[in-house]
Formats: sequence, C-alpha cells, structure tokens
Amino acid sequence: MTGPMPGPAQRPAVGVDEVDRIVAAWRRVRPDLDVAPLEVLSRVSRLARHLDRYRAAAFTGSGLETWEFDVLAALRRAEPPYQLSPGQLMTQTMVTSGTMTNRIDRLAARDLVQRLPDPDDGRGVIVRLTAVGVRLVDAALEGLLEREHGLLAVLTDDQLEQLADAPSATPDRAGL
Repeated sequence: MTGPMPGPAQRPAVGVDEVDRIVAAWRRVRPDLDVAPLEVLSRVSRLARHLDRYRAAAFTGSGLETWEFDVLAALRRAEPPYQLSPGQLMTQTMVTSGTMTNRIDRLAARDLVQRLPDPDDGRGVIVRLTAVGVRLVDAALEGLLEREHGLLAVLTDDQLEQLADAPSATPDRAGL
C-alpha cells in the first residue's frame, strides 16, 4: 500500500459533496483503513445512477424504456438486415438468457423485432429489427445524443478527449 491519498481536507476545496462527507466519516470511525477508493468509485457509482435516470427521461419522449433502447440499439448497430442471435444480444446488453428471452418477447409483441429461424442452426433463432424498430431507435438515439451533447457542453474539448481516452473498467481489466 502506498498510503492514503489526500483526503478532502488536504485537497483544494472545490465544494464539499455527499461523498466527501461519507469519506470523512469513514476516516473518523476507521482511521486504520485507506478509504481513498471511495472518493473515486462512489462518485462514479453516483454518476452512473444519475446518468441512468437522465437517459430514462430522454427515452420517455420516444416511448422506450432504457432496456428496450439497449436491445434495439444493439440490433441497429449490426449491419443490415439488423439481426443478431439472442446470445449476441445477451453479450452486448449484459443480461441473462431468461431476461433476454423476456425482452425479446416484449419487443416482438410491440412489433419492434421479429424472431426468425437461424439458417445456420435449425434449432436456433435470429432476432431482427423491424422497420418500425429502426425508426423508433433512430429517433431515440437522436434525442439522446442531443441531450447528452448538452450535458457535456460544460466540458472543454481537452476534458472530453481525456475522458473519452480513459481506459474502460471492463471486468477483465478491473479483476472482476
């Protein structure tokens, strides 16, 4: 261990937030622990929750739930005819088989996707985005990007580039 990182008291004060208060409380009750990771990861976690809510609000206008957008967007990113196997969809959206089956059922009931026999596997299926699904996910993406550009407008080009170039914390890189 390289020792604790400077806490809120040692860093220049930009503003105290709830994470600063949580970290300070842990430092008071457990001074034997290096709680520095909380300063970053608690903020990332809170930011993720805020972004989830923000995205959900962005999709309200298009009549989509966030999970619906995720599945439709995965299909839309595939080359025409915009189709993937349920397994590929599971990988891209990080959900279980049962969850994906339920999601495909619900999207098919709305005529946003259709199930087709897999030509390479007589027992398998392919999920294809319908024309209605293409129009809906395209409109939702345009609305989302408009809102997200606005959200990021407070950052400089250098800050945006630095964030975009930061390595992602995938399970294999994060040791999860």
